Amino acid sequence: MHQSKQTNNLFNSTTQAVNYCEVIIPLALPFTYTWFIPAHLSDAAKTGTRVEVQLRNKKYAGIIKSVHQNKPSSFEPKELLNVLDDEPLVYPAQLKLWEWMAQYYMCSEGEVMQAAIPSNLKLSSESILIWNEEYGIDFTGLNDEEYLVAEALELKKELRLSEVQQLLDVNHVYPVIKKLIDKKVCFVWEELKEKYKSKTETFITLHPDYRNEDKLAGILNNRSKAPKQMELLLSYLHLVKAEGEVIQSQLLKKSAATSAQLKGLIDKGILISEKRAVDRIKHTHNDVLIDFELSFVQQQAADEVLNVFNEKQVCLLHGVTASGKTQIYVKLIEQYVQQGKQVLYMLPEIALTSQIIRRLQKHFGAQIAIYHSRFNANERVEIWNKIKSAETKVVLGARSSLFLPFKDLGLIIVDEEHDASFKQQDPAPRYHARDAAVYYASLFKAKVLLGSATPSIESYYNCTQNKYGLVVLKERFRNVELPLIELIDVKKTVQKEKGKVALTKQLITAIQESLDVKKQVILFQNRRGYSPYMICNTCGWIPQCQNCDVTLTYHKSKHLLTCHYCGTNYPVVNTCAACGSHNFIQKNFGTEKLEEMVAEQFAEAKVARMDYDTVKGKNDHDNLIKLFEQHRIDILVGTQMVVKGLDFEKVNLVGIVDADSILNFTDFRVNERAFQLMEQVSGRAGRKDGKGKVLVQVSNLQHPVLQFVKEHDYEKLFAFELQGRKEYHYPPFYRLINLIIKHKENHIAEEAANILLQGLKINYSQYLSGPAQPIVDRVRNQYIWEIMIKLPKDTALIHQCKKEIEQQIVIIQSNKNYRSVTILPDVDPV
Repeated sequence: MHQSKQTNNLFNSTTQAVNYCEVIIPLALPFTYTWFIPAHLSDAAKTGTRVEVQLRNKKYAGIIKSVHQNKPSSFEPKELLNVLDDEPLVYPAQLKLWEWMAQYYMCSEGEVMQAAIPSNLKLSSESILIWNEEYGIDFTGLNDEEYLVAEALELKKELRLSEVQQLLDVNHVYPVIKKLIDKKVCFVWEELKEKYKSKTETFITLHPDYRNEDKLAGILNNRSKAPKQMELLLSYLHLVKAEGEVIQSQLLKKSAATSAQLKGLIDKGILISEKRAVDRIKHTHNDVLIDFELSFVQQQAADEVLNVFNEKQVCLLHGVTASGKTQIYVKLIEQYVQQGKQVLYMLPEIALTSQIIRRLQKHFGAQIAIYHSRFNANERVEIWNKIKSAETKVVLGARSSLFLPFKDLGLIIVDEEHDASFKQQDPAPRYHARDAAVYYASLFKAKVLLGSATPSIESYYNCTQNKYGLVVLKERFRNVELPLIELIDVKKTVQKEKGKVALTKQLITAIQESLDVKKQVILFQNRRGYSPYMICNTCGWIPQCQNCDVTLTYHKSKHLLTCHYCGTNYPVVNTCAACGSHNFIQKNFGTEKLEEMVAEQFAEAKVARMDYDTVKGKNDHDNLIKLFEQHRIDILVGTQMVVKGLDFEKVNLVGIVDADSILNFTDFRVNERAFQLMEQVSGRAGRKDGKGKVLVQVSNLQHPVLQFVKEHDYEKLFAFELQGRKEYHYPPFYRLINLIIKHKENHIAEEAANILLQGLKINYSQYLSGPAQPIVDRVRNQYIWEIMIKLPKDTALIHQCKKEIEQQIVIIQSNKNYRSVTILPDVDPV
């Protein structure tokens, strides 16, 4: 019998397949590594599950990319230590997106994983010190700090790193720990710990014995005993009738009772308390409530979009400002939800679009989830799980929402698709969410709707090439007219001191006229702070950031000079570092100074400012918008924040205070960006009655973009831009890759840039520009050099060039002189 069982086991072990797996680790590794799956983990190790692996004596939580039976020939793979999930954390579609993103945007799958997974689903390696029983109790060879830790270890047998930090009350505990390990007082065990914890609330319920009305009445009639407890019980009964469920904290607050009084009722067996896991995100209702009908023109556009989807995957909805694109989106979302599909609605900056959030929550209630950086880590995990289970049908999110684990995606809406905020800058992956959305949707055979009043040149060009479908909505909702745009020549304005004019006579008059008829005004200025720079009036010296090659901006409310690149604050300079003079003047103006000037000029008006200095909190922006909607603010001064996704009925005047600052950038997209910004700002005026006016203060009235803006003519801008883009080899005709080379020493960065250029010149000399330094050539003490590569739209050529760039970077960084040089490829820069 024993022999037969042994033979049977031997037979099974020879026929059972030996499995290996590719694991993505959240590190910038050039490729994924292979691990051996031991037999006891073979059933649990599935694609998409998190696994515990060891690499260079450190433990990591990676994700299985694929399972196979191909043993590597060049090395002996290590074993998986553990499988951390019962079910996969991500679906194959997400893993395919990560792979495509890493290949296209020239980064590693580990970097994509790092960006994709919410921080509380990433497991962290935390050291635990284990007491060595063989050490004994002779602590004479230890110093004071070592003695404290050893004594605690002897008592508790193990300590976490965080506990050692608390014990010693210092952050730098590693030297102490290292000495204790060297002296064999303890040893280290690495534990991967789960960060996510579900939120619990204590719910109060009535004991089943007292759900009988007669028995309950018997207690309530006997109020002479413990009257406070009886009042608390009455409060509970009232609350449970109104709310359905009662949370302990809510009950104590409503009844003004104490925990002791509640405990008395629980001890008597009248009430029961129990802890339950609850959602962190509060929902309103479960039903889809669409309480409006589309206009004839809107319905026509919605039908055209659906017709395009019969033939093409992507459609561009080019609708002028206030044409009611959001209502079309809502109706399309409703159709897909009714089919049981999931919808992703992406906006460039979710924190700036509280109006749209409120509208969608009203229509879709618990069916919709909001996903953005202002949510805390645990809230994000809950949203992640609900989307993965398809419990949540609609997601409204910023670019990071593209990484969510959709189960059955039917439609992606990319609103304001032209916005540069859809492009991730740092860290890697430096992806463009609009373009990545097109690929991601293709994995589900889903559709993509791009929407904008001022489309990107690339998207509109794709429509002209029949790659995307195009639906045009030229009419504002309810036939409201587009605002009248007037140009004000600031050169003709007489001023006492040199510098930019903030408020011309024409603008002041127009603001007063709006206030007189109880209308609201928006003033747009593209610089925040009080004064963009201070200058010595004697010698012309300007205070600059010590870490970056930029001037410091004066912020009056903080009375500090601030660098807008690295965020460093400096005290206000009163003495010139060059000549010793105390005579400083402030040049130009930001939103803070503009707000002050407007408040002085219009003392009776209520003035507010909207920029990153005033809306830092989670709900600051939403609160400010509500005040403006309720007409408790007359004049709103702001940066680009006032442009995005705002719809105010009573605004009839918009002032673009300094158009020159928008028109005079050295960038091939300057005309496109200026048109988009001015057209979007102007679109905030006259949205209900059509009596809107836009005043543009500018010194160069002959700039071609201004004429296009005056006529609201996107097609003319597109034709004008296309001509120059083709001639100078820019998108949409060419693909760009920008190579950014950084080092703390300028000459080393320059040398590395030239070596990289020489390596690429062999095959790509006709496509290279640079190396050159950008306008701001030092940020956070790193000098910057750039090489621009303009490649024809040839997939094979682009792929080969990317491979050679990666090879050249490896060659440069293998040289000890350039090991610390950072080289960042930025594909499709914006």
